[in-house]
Amino acid sequence: MSALDFDKFDATPLEREPCDYILVPEFVRPEALAGINTDFPAITDPGNFPVDDLTFGPRFAGLVAELTGPVMRRHFASKFEMDLEPYPTQMTIRRYMASYDGNIHNDAKSKKITVLIYFNDEWHQKGGQLRLTRSLHDMDDYYVEVPPVKGTLFAFRRNERSFHGFPPGEGERRTIQMYWVDPSRKLKKKTKGFPQLVRKALMRAFHLR
Repeated sequence: MSALDFDKFDATPLEREPCDYILVPEFVRPEALAGINTDFPAITDPGNFPVDDLTFGPRFAGLVAELTGPVMRRHFASKFEMDLEPYPTQMTIRRYMASYDGNIHNDAKSKKITVLIYFNDEWHQKGGQLRLTRSLHDMDDYYVEVPPVKGTLFAFRRNERSFHGFPPGEGERRTIQMYWVDPSRKLKKKTKGFPQLVRKALMRAFHLR
């Protein structure tokens, strides 16, 4: 069974202001979340790390395979009314945030759709909750705030007003960040195609390398 609730995703309307976005609590099914968290990469430092550089268990590897696979692409293409076939995926993983993280910014134009999924069981800090803001300058003037918990998905299509960030906080904030990107985007790490990405993830998960 899929770890992802595409029925809930499909039933959730796409918001249009200030950009196309969707917020889906428990997009990762509750019954799958504990195992995925058990197999989450053992990252010890703040920051975002390319998935290809990490080691993790089989249930996390299965999630990576689903997120980068054709079913996910098809549902997002339908929801955002956009042909995603020309665009490869890029994925990074975060486990910890630092007090300097979260500044308001807009994504590069080469990022077509940004997908954020959160894995904490609960959240009690004021900081660390993503906000889609009205400007680059005021964190407290925002459209929506996203608690980083329980498989919540927040995804948006980049435009000239898709500003986002989060108030400062510290500690564990488990996140997957995935993007459909322009093929010409120059990355620090070469973007992997779906088969190669999944093959490497499964090899790591089962200690086959």
